[in-house]
Amino acid sequence: MTDQLFPDTGLTRRAFLRRAAGATMAAGLALPALAEPTPVPVPEELLAGADARIEKHRKADGLLVVRDGRGSPVPGARVRVEQVRHDFLFGCNFYMFGKLGEAGLEESYRQQYAALFNYATLGFYWTSFEPKQGHPDYAPNERAAAWCAERQIACKGHPLVWDHPASSPKWLPNVLLAVGELASDRVTDIVSHYRGHIDIWDVVNEPTHLGDPAFRKKAATHMGQYGAGIGPHAYTTEYLKVARAANPSATLLVNDYQIETAYYRILESLKQDGKLLFDAVGLQSHLHDSPWPLPKVWDICETYARLGKPVHFTETTVISGPRLGPGEHFGPTTPALEEAQARYVESFYKLLFSHPAVQAITWWDFSDRGAWQGAAAGFLRQDMSPKPVYDRLKQLIKTQWWTKMEAVADEKGEVPLRAFTGWHRVTATLPDGRAGSRVMPWKRGETNRCEVVVRAT
Repeated sequence: MTDQLFPDTGLTRRAFLRRAAGATMAAGLALPALAEPTPVPVPEELLAGADARIEKHRKADGLLVVRDGRGSPVPGARVRVEQVRHDFLFGCNFYMFGKLGEAGLEESYRQQYAALFNYATLGFYWTSFEPKQGHPDYAPNERAAAWCAERQIACKGHPLVWDHPASSPKWLPNVLLAVGELASDRVTDIVSHYRGHIDIWDVVNEPTHLGDPAFRKKAATHMGQYGAGIGPHAYTTEYLKVARAANPSATLLVNDYQIETAYYRILESLKQDGKLLFDAVGLQSHLHDSPWPLPKVWDICETYARLGKPVHFTETTVISGPRLGPGEHFGPTTPALEEAQARYVESFYKLLFSHPAVQAITWWDFSDRGAWQGAAAGFLRQDMSPKPVYDRLKQLIKTQWWTKMEAVADEKGEVPLRAFTGWHRVTATLPDGRAGSRVMPWKRGETNRCEVVVRAT
């Protein structure tokens, strides 16, 4: 390796290290001694208390006021409230958008997706996003993000930095510090390019194993070699800072499948001026072989809630087909396993929705067609027909956890309301038939007040 990494900029190895990692470099090579999370007592009868916790943590109180065009309250006005969107993020990866080939399948995929979810994960794997250096392909995710925006579906990009071959293209140079610089440029470019359209990012994916000495010896990609060389702390710190500079208002995540002590310690160490550098904790839960016991799920939530940031379950999988052997060897969906999938997922979602720290659940994948590892992981079958899990979750998300009510305003023109947090359409109809309507946010921890004005025609 030559000392002169970038002849056109004059950056030496030492200068680059100062620029790329600074003080975080040393921290990455030797993590500070941090206390390990202590075991959390598991509450009894978790599901039995879920409805009460949902009532407490997912709803908020407020007041609706009906006025006429002169600003006077209207007693006796009929008020109808219906939720239009949750603030909790119910999502899935949206990887098959535009890829199904048959118009009927594509339309069914999209229609059923929009009927259930308000959150979409779009793929930004470096190898396919920029197959030739200097020629990133922005268009597919631009189209997907535009489609989602029309339906008020928030988008997240996944992942910006990852050491897997899917995100370590073969054209990367065999100069590891140059690899780090190119990754920084990529993060800046993508976050800036999609700003305002995609403002949630899995910035660093799976950093924990980079700190394993065994991995350092066998890292097969340039990104893996670079990350292992500087350590997970410096690696993650650098790209969080780069992403923040590209979009200061973005929601930034770190995401990992190793959710034991090592990951917690890395997250806890990612600070600048005493503040954590990320906005939410990303936890993967690919349960291809056996679902986690619910007490374990609760324990994970309690542990990561201690960081004081929202918890996102970023990649959740429970399959409805048998495993036929080791590796990626799965059978097609079966009726019996579909029912088992539906039962577990209903409990899993109910438990997570009842935990105040959890803010998002992303499923992986929506359909069995094109699903990761070829497993029957979808809410939809290969032909896009819904499995029982789809109907169960739709009933929860769009009926049981969905505000819909009617009332009559009192003598002050007021209607007290306790509603799920999110956005609601409020329609007020006067005794003479005139009506007014508005969509308003309903927020947890705030004094919610909505005035609907009905003017003379």
